[in-house]
Amino acid sequence: IEEEEDPFDTDCRKAFLRLVPTLTKMLRNLLGSGYSMEHEVSGISDPFLQVQLLTLLRLLGTNNEQASEEMNDVLAQVASNTETSKNAGNAILYECVLTIMGVESEDGLRVLAVNILGRFLLNRDNNIRYVALNTLAKCIVEQKQNEREDGFVATEGSEANNAMSALQRHRTTVVDCLKDPDVSIRQRALELIYHLVNQDNVQQLAAELLNYLVLCPREHRSDICTRILKVVDRFSPDDRWRVDTLITTLTIAGREASQEVQSATTVYISRAPSDIHAFATHKLLKAIRDDDGTQTGLLAVGIWCIGEYGDLLLQPHTYTPTSDGVSNGDITSITFMQLDPSSIVNTVEHVTLRGSCPYYIKERALTAYAKLNNRFEGSGDEAAMSKLQSLLQGEAGSRSLELQLRACEYNALVSASKGMKLPPIKKPTAPAAPATTEIDLFGGGDVVTPAVEDNGGAVTESVIAAAKEALARMPVVDIKILQKRMAADDFLHGGDSESGSSMSKPV
Repeated sequence: IEEEEDPFDTDCRKAFLRLVPTLTKMLRNLLGSGYSMEHEVSGISDPFLQVQLLTLLRLLGTNNEQASEEMNDVLAQVASNTETSKNAGNAILYECVLTIMGVESEDGLRVLAVNILGRFLLNRDNNIRYVALNTLAKCIVEQKQNEREDGFVATEGSEANNAMSALQRHRTTVVDCLKDPDVSIRQRALELIYHLVNQDNVQQLAAELLNYLVLCPREHRSDICTRILKVVDRFSPDDRWRVDTLITTLTIAGREASQEVQSATTVYISRAPSDIHAFATHKLLKAIRDDDGTQTGLLAVGIWCIGEYGDLLLQPHTYTPTSDGVSNGDITSITFMQLDPSSIVNTVEHVTLRGSCPYYIKERALTAYAKLNNRFEGSGDEAAMSKLQSLLQGEAGSRSLELQLRACEYNALVSASKGMKLPPIKKPTAPAAPATTEIDLFGGGDVVTPAVEDNGGAVTESVIAAAKEALARMPVVDIKILQKRMAADDFLHGGDSESGSSMSKPV
Protein backbone atom coordinates (compact mmCIF):
# COMPACT_ATOMS: atom_id res chain seq x y z
CA ILE A 1 0.00 0.00 0.00
CA GLU A 2 1.38 3.37 -0.98
CA GLU A 3 1.69 6.05 1.68
CA GLU A 4 -0.81 8.34 -0.08
CA GLU A 5 -3.40 5.56 -0.47
CA ASP A 6 -6.31 5.33 1.97
CA PRO A 7 -6.08 1.93 3.74
CA PHE A 8 -9.90 1.73 3.78
CA ASP A 9 -10.18 2.34 0.01
CA THR A 10 -7.77 -0.16 -1.55
CA ASP A 11 -8.55 -2.48 -4.45
CA CYS A 12 -7.96 -5.52 -2.23
CA ARG A 13 -10.45 -4.31 0.36
CA LYS A 14 -13.02 -3.48 -2.29
CA ALA A 15 -12.72 -7.02 -3.66
CA PHE A 16 -13.30 -8.56 -0.23
CA LEU A 17 -16.21 -6.20 0.51
CA ARG A 18 -18.09 -7.84 -2.38
CA LEU A 19 -17.72 -11.14 -0.50
CA VAL A 20 -19.41 -9.95 2.73
CA PRO A 21 -22.77 -11.64 1.88
CA THR A 22 -20.91 -14.89 1.17
CA LEU A 23 -18.93 -14.67 4.41
CA THR A 24 -22.06 -14.03 6.48
CA LYS A 25 -23.79 -17.00 4.79
CA MET A 26 -20.84 -19.26 5.64
CA LEU A 27 -20.95 -18.14 9.28
CA ARG A 28 -24.70 -18.71 9.46
CA ASN A 29 -24.28 -22.21 8.02
CA LEU A 30 -21.69 -23.02 10.66
CA LEU A 31 -24.15 -22.00 13.37
CA GLY A 32 -26.90 -24.19 11.96
CA SER A 33 -24.84 -27.16 10.83
CA GLY A 34 -25.18 -30.46 12.59
CA TYR A 35 -22.61 -32.53 14.41
CA SER A 36 -19.35 -33.07 12.48
CA MET A 37 -16.67 -35.29 13.93
CA GLU A 38 -13.95 -33.80 11.74
CA HIS A 39 -14.34 -30.12 12.77
CA GLU A 40 -16.21 -30.24 16.09
CA VAL A 41 -14.51 -28.94 19.28
CA SER A 42 -16.35 -29.37 22.58
CA GLY A 43 -19.67 -29.60 20.77
CA ILE A 44 -19.11 -26.47 18.65
CA SER A 45 -18.79 -26.73 14.90
CA ASP A 46 -15.39 -25.58 13.64
CA PRO A 47 -14.69 -22.76 16.17
CA PHE A 48 -11.40 -21.88 14.47
CA LEU A 49 -13.14 -21.09 11.19
CA GLN A 50 -15.81 -19.09 13.00
CA VAL A 51 -13.16 -16.98 14.74
CA GLN A 52 -11.36 -16.32 11.47
CA LEU A 53 -14.59 -15.34 9.72
CA LEU A 54 -15.49 -12.94 12.53
CA THR A 55 -12.03 -11.39 12.38
CA LEU A 56 -12.33 -10.85 8.63
CA LEU A 57 -15.80 -9.35 9.00
CA ARG A 58 -14.48 -6.92 11.62
CA LEU A 59 -11.74 -5.74 9.26
CA LEU A 60 -14.22 -5.28 6.43
CA GLY A 61 -16.92 -3.58 8.49
CA THR A 62 -14.67 -0.93 10.04
CA ASN A 63 -15.70 2.51 8.74
CA ASN A 64 -18.15 0.93 6.29
CA GLU A 65 -21.83 1.29 7.13
CA GLN A 66 -23.14 -0.83 4.25
CA ALA A 67 -20.97 -3.84 5.08
CA SER A 68 -21.74 -3.45 8.78
CA GLU A 69 -25.47 -3.47 8.10
CA GLU A 70 -25.16 -6.69 6.07
CA MET A 71 -23.44 -8.49 8.95
CA ASN A 72 -25.58 -7.22 11.85
CA ASP A 73 -28.06 -10.13 11.72
CA VAL A 74 -25.46 -12.87 11.71
CA LEU A 75 -23.52 -11.20 14.53
CA ALA A 76 -26.69 -11.17 16.59
CA GLN A 77 -27.20 -14.87 15.87
CA VAL A 78 -23.64 -15.72 16.93
CA ALA A 79 -23.97 -13.69 20.12
CA SER A 80 -27.30 -15.29 21.02
CA ASN A 81 -26.81 -18.96 20.02
CA THR A 82 -23.22 -19.76 20.96
CA GLU A 83 -22.69 -22.03 23.96
CA THR A 84 -20.85 -20.33 26.85
CA SER A 85 -20.03 -23.36 29.01
CA LYS A 86 -16.95 -24.30 26.94
CA ASN A 87 -13.77 -22.34 26.19
CA ALA A 88 -14.34 -22.76 22.44
CA GLY A 89 -17.68 -21.01 22.75
CA ASN A 90 -16.16 -18.25 24.88
CA ALA A 91 -13.47 -17.70 22.23
CA ILE A 92 -16.13 -17.26 19.54
CA LEU A 93 -18.18 -14.92 21.74
CA TYR A 94 -15.12 -12.82 22.55
CA GLU A 95 -14.29 -12.42 18.86
CA CYS A 96 -17.94 -11.64 18.17
CA VAL A 97 -17.87 -8.89 20.80
CA LEU A 98 -14.73 -7.38 19.25
CA THR A 99 -16.41 -7.44 15.85
CA ILE A 100 -19.58 -5.79 17.14
CA MET A 101 -17.56 -3.05 18.81
CA GLY A 102 -15.28 -2.62 15.78
CA VAL A 103 -17.90 -2.22 13.05
CA GLU A 104 -20.67 0.35 12.61
CA SER A 105 -23.19 -1.75 14.53
CA GLU A 106 -26.54 -0.75 16.01
CA ASP A 107 -26.91 0.31 19.64
CA GLY A 108 -28.96 -2.77 20.47
CA LEU A 109 -26.19 -5.01 19.21
CA ARG A 110 -23.62 -3.14 21.30
CA VAL A 111 -25.79 -3.60 24.39
CA LEU A 112 -25.84 -7.33 23.64
CA ALA A 113 -22.04 -7.33 23.42
CA VAL A 114 -21.71 -5.56 26.77
CA ASN A 115 -24.07 -8.09 28.36
CA ILE A 116 -21.88 -10.91 27.04
CA LEU A 117 -18.85 -9.32 28.68
CA GLY A 118 -20.91 -8.89 31.85
CA ARG A 119 -21.50 -12.65 31.88
CA PHE A 120 -17.76 -13.18 31.41
CA LEU A 121 -17.20 -11.26 34.66
CA LEU A 122 -19.12 -13.95 36.52
CA ASN A 123 -16.85 -16.68 35.17
CA ARG A 124 -14.50 -18.35 37.66
CA ASP A 125 -11.63 -18.32 35.15
CA ASN A 126 -9.45 -15.27 35.87
CA ASN A 127 -8.24 -15.15 32.25
CA ILE A 128 -11.80 -14.70 30.98
CA ARG A 129 -12.57 -12.06 33.63
CA TYR A 130 -9.39 -10.14 32.80
CA VAL A 131 -10.21 -10.17 29.08
CA ALA A 132 -13.75 -8.95 29.82
CA LEU A 133 -12.58 -6.07 32.03
CA ASN A 134 -9.93 -5.01 29.55
CA THR A 135 -12.35 -5.10 26.62
CA LEU A 136 -15.04 -3.17 28.49
CA ALA A 137 -12.57 -0.43 29.41
CA LYS A 138 -11.45 -0.09 25.78
CA CYS A 139 -15.02 0.00 24.53
CA ILE A 140 -16.04 2.74 26.95
CA VAL A 141 -12.98 4.84 26.13
CA GLU A 142 -13.65 4.53 22.40
CA GLN A 143 -17.32 5.41 22.84
CA LYS A 144 -16.49 8.53 24.86
CA GLN A 145 -13.90 9.56 22.29
CA ASN A 146 -16.35 9.11 19.41
CA GLU A 147 -19.00 11.13 21.24
CA ARG A 148 -16.55 13.99 21.80
CA GLU A 149 -15.48 13.96 18.15
CA ASP A 150 -19.09 13.94 16.96
CA GLY A 151 -20.13 16.64 19.43
CA PHE A 152 -22.75 14.28 20.88
CA VAL A 153 -24.52 15.46 24.04
CA ALA A 154 -26.18 12.62 25.95
CA THR A 155 -29.76 13.14 27.09
CA GLU A 156 -32.03 11.08 29.29
CA GLY A 157 -33.60 9.34 26.32
CA SER A 158 -30.41 8.81 24.34
CA GLU A 159 -28.70 6.98 27.21
CA ALA A 160 -31.48 4.42 27.57
CA ASN A 161 -30.01 1.91 25.10
CA ASN A 162 -26.28 2.38 24.61
CA ALA A 163 -23.17 0.52 25.76
CA MET A 164 -22.51 2.87 28.69
CA SER A 165 -25.97 2.46 30.17
CA ALA A 166 -25.73 -1.31 29.69
CA LEU A 167 -22.42 -1.38 31.53
CA GLN A 168 -23.91 0.60 34.41
CA ARG A 169 -26.23 -2.37 35.02
CA HIS A 170 -23.14 -4.53 35.62
CA ARG A 171 -21.58 -1.97 37.98
CA THR A 172 -22.00 -4.17 41.05
CA THR A 173 -20.18 -7.04 39.36
CA VAL A 174 -17.32 -4.74 38.37
CA VAL A 175 -17.04 -3.38 41.92
CA ASP A 176 -16.87 -6.94 43.27
CA CYS A 177 -13.78 -7.47 41.12
CA LEU A 178 -11.94 -4.98 43.35
CA LYS A 179 -12.01 -7.67 46.06
CA ASP A 180 -10.42 -10.33 43.86
CA PRO A 181 -7.14 -11.83 45.16
CA ASP A 182 -5.54 -11.38 41.71
CA VAL A 183 -3.92 -7.94 41.54
CA SER A 184 -4.26 -7.79 37.74
CA ILE A 185 -8.04 -8.25 38.04
CA ARG A 186 -8.20 -5.49 40.65
CA GLN A 187 -6.21 -3.09 38.49
CA ARG A 188 -8.40 -3.69 35.43
CA ALA A 189 -11.55 -3.25 37.55
CA LEU A 190 -10.15 -0.01 38.95
CA GLU A 191 -9.54 1.33 35.44
CA LEU A 192 -13.08 0.44 34.42
CA ILE A 193 -14.69 1.97 37.52
CA TYR A 194 -12.88 5.22 36.80
CA HIS A 195 -14.64 5.36 33.41
CA LEU A 196 -17.99 4.41 34.93
CA VAL A 197 -18.20 7.40 37.26
CA ASN A 198 -20.83 9.99 36.41
CA GLN A 199 -22.94 12.60 38.16
CA ASP A 200 -25.43 10.02 39.43
CA ASN A 201 -23.10 7.41 40.93
CA VAL A 202 -20.07 9.47 41.97
CA GLN A 203 -20.73 9.09 45.70
CA GLN A 204 -21.09 5.32 45.61
CA LEU A 205 -18.11 4.70 43.34
CA ALA A 206 -15.89 7.20 45.17
CA ALA A 207 -16.64 5.25 48.37
CA GLU A 208 -15.54 2.05 46.60
CA LEU A 209 -12.33 3.73 45.44
CA LEU A 210 -11.60 4.83 49.02
CA ASN A 211 -12.24 1.30 50.29
CA TYR A 212 -9.83 -0.07 47.70
CA LEU A 213 -7.29 2.61 48.64
CA VAL A 214 -7.07 1.05 52.11
CA LEU A 215 -6.23 -2.41 50.75
CA CYS A 216 -4.20 -1.73 47.62
CA PRO A 217 -0.38 -1.96 47.49
CA ARG A 218 1.45 1.21 48.46
CA GLU A 219 3.00 1.62 45.03
CA HIS A 220 -0.48 2.05 43.53
CA ARG A 221 -1.81 4.55 46.05
CA SER A 222 -0.40 7.69 44.45
CA ASP A 223 -2.15 6.94 41.15
CA ILE A 224 -5.45 6.16 42.89
CA CYS A 225 -5.29 9.40 44.89
CA THR A 226 -4.83 11.34 41.66
CA ARG A 227 -7.78 9.50 40.09
CA ILE A 228 -9.98 10.29 43.09
CA LEU A 229 -8.99 13.96 42.78
CA LYS A 230 -10.03 14.00 39.10
CA VAL A 231 -13.35 12.31 39.88
CA VAL A 232 -14.06 14.73 42.73
CA ASP A 233 -13.06 17.72 40.63
CA ARG A 234 -15.41 16.77 37.80
CA PHE A 235 -18.47 15.21 39.43
CA SER A 236 -18.63 16.49 43.01
CA PRO A 237 -22.26 17.22 44.06
CA ASP A 238 -21.34 19.88 46.65
CA ASP A 239 -18.40 21.56 48.41
CA ARG A 240 -18.70 19.63 51.68
CA TRP A 241 -18.63 16.23 50.00
CA ARG A 242 -15.66 17.27 47.88
CA VAL A 243 -13.63 18.45 50.87
CA ASP A 244 -14.69 15.45 52.97
CA THR A 245 -13.60 13.00 50.26
CA LEU A 246 -10.20 14.64 49.79
CA ILE A 247 -9.56 14.74 53.55
CA THR A 248 -10.45 11.05 53.78
CA THR A 249 -8.05 10.35 50.92
CA LEU A 250 -5.22 12.12 52.76
CA THR A 251 -6.12 10.29 55.98
CA ILE A 252 -5.73 6.94 54.23
CA ALA A 253 -2.80 7.69 51.90
CA GLY A 254 -1.36 11.05 52.91
CA ARG A 255 2.17 9.68 52.66
CA GLU A 256 1.71 8.59 49.03
CA ALA A 257 -0.57 11.44 47.87
CA SER A 258 1.12 13.72 45.36
CA GLN A 259 1.68 17.42 45.86
CA GLU A 260 -1.13 18.02 43.37
CA VAL A 261 -3.67 16.33 45.67
CA GLN A 262 -2.45 18.24 48.73
CA SER A 263 -2.52 21.58 46.89
CA ALA A 264 -5.99 20.92 45.47
CA THR A 265 -7.33 20.13 48.94
CA THR A 266 -5.90 23.40 50.26
CA VAL A 267 -7.39 25.37 47.38
CA TYR A 268 -10.85 23.78 47.69
CA ILE A 269 -10.94 24.51 51.43
CA SER A 270 -9.81 28.10 51.00
CA ARG A 271 -12.40 28.81 48.29
CA ALA A 272 -15.30 27.18 50.16
CA PRO A 273 -17.84 29.05 52.37
CA SER A 274 -17.15 29.65 56.06
CA ASP A 275 -19.19 26.65 57.23
CA ILE A 276 -16.95 24.39 55.11
CA HIS A 277 -13.90 26.06 56.72
CA ALA A 278 -15.20 25.06 60.16
CA PHE A 279 -16.05 21.53 59.00
CA ALA A 280 -12.66 20.97 57.35
CA THR A 281 -10.68 22.38 60.29
CA HIS A 282 -12.49 20.25 62.87
CA LYS A 283 -12.17 17.11 60.72
CA LEU A 284 -8.48 17.69 59.98
CA LEU A 285 -7.65 18.31 63.63
CA LYS A 286 -9.34 15.05 64.61
CA ALA A 287 -7.49 13.21 61.83
CA ILE A 288 -4.14 14.66 62.94
CA ARG A 289 -4.77 13.52 66.52
CA ASP A 290 -5.56 10.00 65.32
CA ASP A 291 -2.56 9.83 62.96
CA ASP A 292 0.76 8.28 63.96
CA GLY A 293 2.79 10.89 62.11
CA THR A 294 3.29 8.92 58.88
CA GLN A 295 0.64 10.61 56.70
CA THR A 296 2.70 13.70 55.90
CA GLY A 297 0.24 14.98 53.29
CA LEU A 298 -2.49 15.03 55.91
CA LEU A 299 -0.21 16.85 58.36
CA ALA A 300 0.77 19.48 55.79
CA VAL A 301 -2.82 20.31 54.86
CA GLY A 302 -4.12 19.98 58.41
CA ILE A 303 -1.54 22.27 60.01
CA TRP A 304 -2.11 24.89 57.32
CA CYS A 305 -5.87 24.72 57.91
CA ILE A 306 -5.48 24.97 61.70
CA GLY A 307 -3.32 28.07 61.32
CA GLU A 308 -5.67 29.65 58.80
CA TYR A 309 -8.99 28.91 60.52
CA GLY A 310 -7.96 28.02 64.07
CA ASP A 311 -10.44 30.47 65.59
CA LEU A 312 -13.31 28.36 64.19
CA LEU A 313 -12.21 25.50 66.43
CA LEU A 314 -13.22 27.54 69.47
CA GLN A 315 -16.89 27.08 68.49
CA PRO A 316 -18.85 23.82 68.05
CA HIS A 317 -19.84 22.86 64.50
CA THR A 318 -22.83 20.74 63.47
CA TYR A 319 -23.46 19.40 59.99
CA THR A 320 -25.66 16.84 58.27
CA PRO A 321 -23.83 14.31 56.06
CA THR A 322 -24.85 14.13 52.42
CA SER A 323 -26.94 11.10 51.53
CA ASP A 324 -25.05 8.69 49.28
CA GLY A 325 -28.22 7.11 47.93
CA VAL A 326 -27.30 3.75 49.52
CA SER A 327 -27.73 4.22 53.27
CA ASN A 328 -31.10 3.30 54.70
CA GLY A 329 -32.88 5.15 57.46
CA ASP A 330 -32.68 8.70 58.67
CA ILE A 331 -29.46 10.70 58.41
CA THR A 332 -28.16 11.84 61.79
CA SER A 333 -26.45 15.19 62.25
CA ILE A 334 -22.86 15.16 63.54
CA THR A 335 -21.47 17.73 65.96
CA PHE A 336 -17.81 18.62 66.54
CA MET A 337 -17.26 19.90 70.08
CA GLN A 338 -15.53 23.21 70.69
CA LEU A 339 -11.87 23.15 71.73
CA ASP A 340 -9.75 25.40 73.88
CA PRO A 341 -6.68 27.20 72.45
CA SER A 342 -4.20 25.26 74.60
CA SER A 343 -5.33 21.86 73.28
CA ILE A 344 -5.11 23.12 69.68
CA VAL A 345 -1.56 24.40 70.18
CA ASN A 346 -0.55 21.19 71.95
CA THR A 347 -1.84 19.13 69.00
CA VAL A 348 0.34 21.00 66.52
CA GLU A 349 3.33 20.91 68.86
CA HIS A 350 2.94 17.15 69.34
CA VAL A 351 3.30 16.67 65.58
CA THR A 352 6.57 18.63 65.42
CA LEU A 353 8.09 16.83 68.43
CA ARG A 354 8.07 13.48 66.65
CA GLY A 355 11.51 12.42 65.49
CA SER A 356 10.14 11.48 62.07
CA CYS A 357 8.61 14.93 61.45
CA PRO A 358 10.20 16.44 58.31
CA TYR A 359 11.40 20.03 58.28
CA TYR A 360 8.76 21.27 55.86
CA ILE A 361 6.06 20.19 58.32
CA LYS A 362 7.88 22.08 61.09
CA GLU A 363 7.98 25.13 58.85
CA ARG A 364 4.23 24.95 58.31
CA ALA A 365 3.75 24.56 62.04
CA LEU A 366 5.89 27.66 62.64
CA THR A 367 3.68 29.64 60.27
CA ALA A 368 0.61 28.24 62.06
CA TYR A 369 1.98 29.48 65.42
CA ALA A 370 2.33 32.98 64.01
CA LYS A 371 -1.21 32.90 62.60
CA LEU A 372 -2.70 31.49 65.80
CA ASN A 373 -1.18 34.38 67.75
CA ASN A 374 -3.57 36.59 65.83
CA ARG A 375 -6.51 34.14 65.75
CA PHE A 376 -6.49 33.53 69.53
CA GLU A 377 -5.84 37.12 70.55
CA GLY A 378 -9.30 37.62 72.03
CA SER A 379 -9.72 34.12 73.49
CA GLY A 380 -8.48 35.08 76.97
CA ASP A 381 -6.25 32.00 77.22
CA GLU A 382 -2.97 33.53 78.41
CA ALA A 383 -1.34 30.11 78.75
CA ALA A 384 -1.90 29.38 75.06
CA MET A 385 -0.62 32.80 73.99
CA SER A 386 2.48 32.38 76.13
CA LYS A 387 3.02 28.91 74.69
CA LEU A 388 2.80 30.22 71.14
CA GLN A 389 5.35 32.95 71.89
CA SER A 390 7.66 30.36 73.44
CA LEU A 391 7.35 28.05 70.43
CA LEU A 392 8.21 30.88 68.05
CA GLN A 393 11.25 31.88 70.07
CA GLY A 394 12.39 28.27 70.44
CA GLU A 395 12.87 27.77 66.71
CA ALA A 396 15.28 30.74 66.54
CA GLY A 397 18.03 28.28 67.47
CA SER A 398 17.02 25.56 65.00
CA ARG A 399 19.60 23.82 62.84
CA SER A 400 17.51 24.78 59.80
CA LEU A 401 18.39 28.22 58.48
CA GLU A 402 14.87 28.60 57.08
CA LEU A 403 13.33 27.96 60.51
CA GLN A 404 15.74 30.41 62.15
CA LEU A 405 14.94 33.16 59.68
CA ARG A 406 11.16 32.68 59.80
CA ALA A 407 11.17 32.40 63.60
CA CYS A 408 12.94 35.77 63.92
CA GLU A 409 10.60 37.42 61.42
CA TYR A 410 7.41 36.00 62.94
CA ASN A 411 8.56 36.80 66.46
CA ALA A 412 9.19 40.38 65.40
CA LEU A 413 5.74 40.59 63.79
CA VAL A 414 3.96 39.17 66.82
CA SER A 415 5.81 41.51 69.17
CA ALA A 416 5.08 44.50 66.91
CA SER A 417 1.37 43.61 66.78
CA LYS A 418 1.37 43.90 70.58
CA GLY A 419 3.08 47.31 70.50
CA MET A 420 6.55 46.00 71.44
CA LYS A 421 9.80 46.15 69.51
CA LEU A 422 12.44 43.47 69.80
CA PRO A 423 16.04 44.45 70.64
CA PRO A 424 17.84 45.37 67.39
CA ILE A 425 20.29 42.97 65.83
CA LYS A 426 23.86 44.09 66.55
CA LYS A 427 26.80 43.59 64.26
CA PRO A 428 30.13 44.45 65.90
CA THR A 429 32.44 46.74 63.94
CA ALA A 430 36.21 46.98 64.26
CA PRO A 431 37.54 46.28 67.80
CA ALA A 432 38.72 49.90 68.27
CA ALA A 433 35.37 51.40 67.28
CA PRO A 434 33.14 52.48 70.17
CA ALA A 435 29.88 51.81 68.31
CA THR A 436 27.93 48.92 66.79
CA THR A 437 25.75 48.82 63.71
CA GLU A 438 22.15 48.02 64.60
CA ILE A 439 19.61 46.71 62.10
CA ASP A 440 15.91 47.43 62.58
CA LEU A 441 13.74 44.56 61.32
CA PHE A 442 10.92 47.00 60.56
CA GLY A 443 12.83 48.88 57.91
CA GLY A 444 14.51 51.58 59.97
CA GLY A 445 17.78 50.98 58.18
CA ASP A 446 21.26 50.82 59.63
CA VAL A 447 21.77 53.31 62.48
CA VAL A 448 24.93 53.91 64.47
CA THR A 449 24.32 54.06 68.21
CA PRO A 450 26.48 53.75 71.29
CA ALA A 451 27.14 50.22 72.46
CA VAL A 452 24.46 50.34 75.12
CA GLU A 453 22.12 47.41 75.85
CA ASP A 454 18.66 48.13 74.44
CA ASN A 455 15.77 45.98 75.63
CA GLY A 456 13.36 47.16 73.00
CA GLY A 457 10.68 49.78 73.21
CA ALA A 458 7.43 51.01 71.74
CA VAL A 459 6.61 51.02 68.04
CA THR A 460 4.41 53.37 66.07
CA GLU A 461 0.73 52.79 65.42
CA SER A 462 1.39 52.30 61.72
CA VAL A 463 3.84 49.47 62.46
CA ILE A 464 1.33 47.82 64.82
CA ALA A 465 -1.39 47.99 62.17
CA ALA A 466 0.93 46.64 59.49
CA ALA A 467 2.05 43.74 61.72
CA LYS A 468 -1.53 42.78 62.54
CA GLU A 469 -2.52 42.92 58.90
CA ALA A 470 0.46 40.75 57.92
CA LEU A 471 -0.47 38.12 60.51
CA ALA A 472 -4.15 38.21 59.51
CA ARG A 473 -3.50 38.00 55.77
CA MET A 474 -0.49 35.69 55.69
CA PRO A 475 -0.61 34.13 52.22
CA VAL A 476 -1.14 30.53 51.25
CA VAL A 477 1.87 28.45 50.23
CA ASP A 478 3.30 29.26 46.80
CA ILE A 479 3.25 25.76 45.35
CA LYS A 480 5.56 26.47 42.41
CA ILE A 481 8.28 27.88 44.62
CA LEU A 482 7.81 25.00 47.06
CA GLN A 483 8.22 22.38 44.33
CA LYS A 484 11.39 24.02 42.98
CA ARG A 485 12.96 24.26 46.42
CA MET A 486 12.05 20.70 47.36
CA ALA A 487 13.44 19.42 44.05
CA ALA A 488 16.69 21.32 44.64
CA ASP A 489 16.98 19.99 48.20
CA ASP A 490 16.33 16.42 47.07
CA PHE A 491 19.11 16.77 44.52
CA LEU A 492 21.60 18.23 47.00
CA HIS A 493 20.78 15.94 49.93
CA GLY A 494 20.08 12.76 48.04
CA GLY A 495 16.32 12.84 48.66
CA ASP A 496 16.51 13.82 52.36
CA SER A 497 15.30 17.41 52.30
CA GLU A 498 15.94 19.20 55.58
CA SER A 499 15.44 22.81 54.72
CA GLY A 500 12.89 22.92 51.90
CA SER A 501 10.75 26.00 52.38
CA SER A 502 7.02 25.52 52.70
CA MET A 503 6.22 29.12 53.63
CA SER A 504 6.02 32.46 51.94
CA LYS A 505 7.15 35.67 53.53
CA PRO A 506 4.32 37.70 55.01
CA VAL A 507 3.29 40.64 52.92
